[in-house]
Amino acid sequence: MKKQKRNKLLYWIPRVLAIVFILFLRMFAFDVFAEYEFPLVLGALFMHLLPTFAWRRENTGGWLFIILGVGFTFFFETYESPVAFLLISGPVFLIGILFLWNYHRNLEKRIE
Repeated sequence: MKKQKRNKLLYWIPRVLAIVFILFLRMFAFDVFAEYEFPLVLGALFMHLLPTFAWRRENTGGWLFIILGVGFTFFFETYESPVAFLLISGPVFLIGILFLWNYHRNLEKRIE
């Protein structure tokens, strides 16, 4: 029973964190309409809503969040401050790692 509960936690923790992160990004998604002209709005809106497409599939979502974490690290220059890295880029990397970890755990079970 304990193992089943742990498996459910490992399944839901990255998804809940991803949903919270997505909701946070959605607050800023609509700012693109005021900042850019139409052709650029589509690209900017896509970038803000990209994590929305990733949270359902563990493998794709994991890699997408890790790539997004790298992007956050360089775009927001969080590599200059450990605190900024932990607050801005760190959660994105954590979500990606948890997705990939759960994906590989389940992949090993499917092979056995």
